[in-house]
Amino acid sequence: MANRKYIVGNWKMNGLREQLSDIVEIAAIAEQNSQVDVAICPPVTLIAQAAGNVPGFTIGAQDCHFAAKGAHTGCLSAAMIREAGAKMSILGHSERRADQHEVDSEIKAKAEAIHTAGLGAIICVGETEEERDAGKAVDVVCGQLEGSFPDNAAATWLTIAYEPVWAIGTGRVPEASDVEEMHAAIRGKLVELTGEGADAVRILYGGSMNGGNAAELLSVPNVDGGLVGGASLTAEKFGPIIKAAAAI
Repeated sequence: MANRKYIVGNWKMNGLREQLSDIVEIAAIAEQNSQVDVAICPPVTLIAQAAGNVPGFTIGAQDCHFAAKGAHTGCLSAAMIREAGAKMSILGHSERRADQHEVDSEIKAKAEAIHTAGLGAIICVGETEEERDAGKAVDVVCGQLEGSFPDNAAATWLTIAYEPVWAIGTGRVPEASDVEEMHAAIRGKLVELTGEGADAVRILYGGSMNGGNAAELLSVPNVDGGLVGGASLTAEKFGPIIKAAAAI
């Protein structure tokens, strides 16, 4: 049985209170396409108000710290984002791996902290253009997955997102065959890591997904949804992706 599609919007460092109306519109579209799971991860400054405006809709965070509390200036614990209204968090996004120098062991610890707090996690993996050109894409991605994989992982709370780094925000999208190959490799690695139940762990594709290419990408085997950046910032652009997922 195929997994329910899961469409997640990552707003990154975008969004002020005036954009909250878009989240309300997106939540309404999600309600009309209830066969698809939908979430929006706005900047942390909007989590509480967004969650209050759309009760029942999934609002997530873009990161959390692995510690429960302590001397970590500027960081937020899993309990803090939960209290703000988040139901899940993106972890290990390539931009954080690159800009904040996050390593696999740190992402694993964050995922375990998220689970302890009763939240869902999306762990991101992906290769650079240089790694792909060198023929190392599958090895790099599967290595990231193994190193970042939390203890006691289960499909009830863990999702994996494959994002080819060179496709994020560039408009470049891999061939469907390349996406299929990578998602199959990730599925195979999940079988190694979890055994029974690996098929139920959803694998999202991320990297310049939009209303024009969503139907093709979401039809690829083992693509269980999308992690969407720029196209998730407005209901006008995000709505067609949700509807494409619902039509599959």
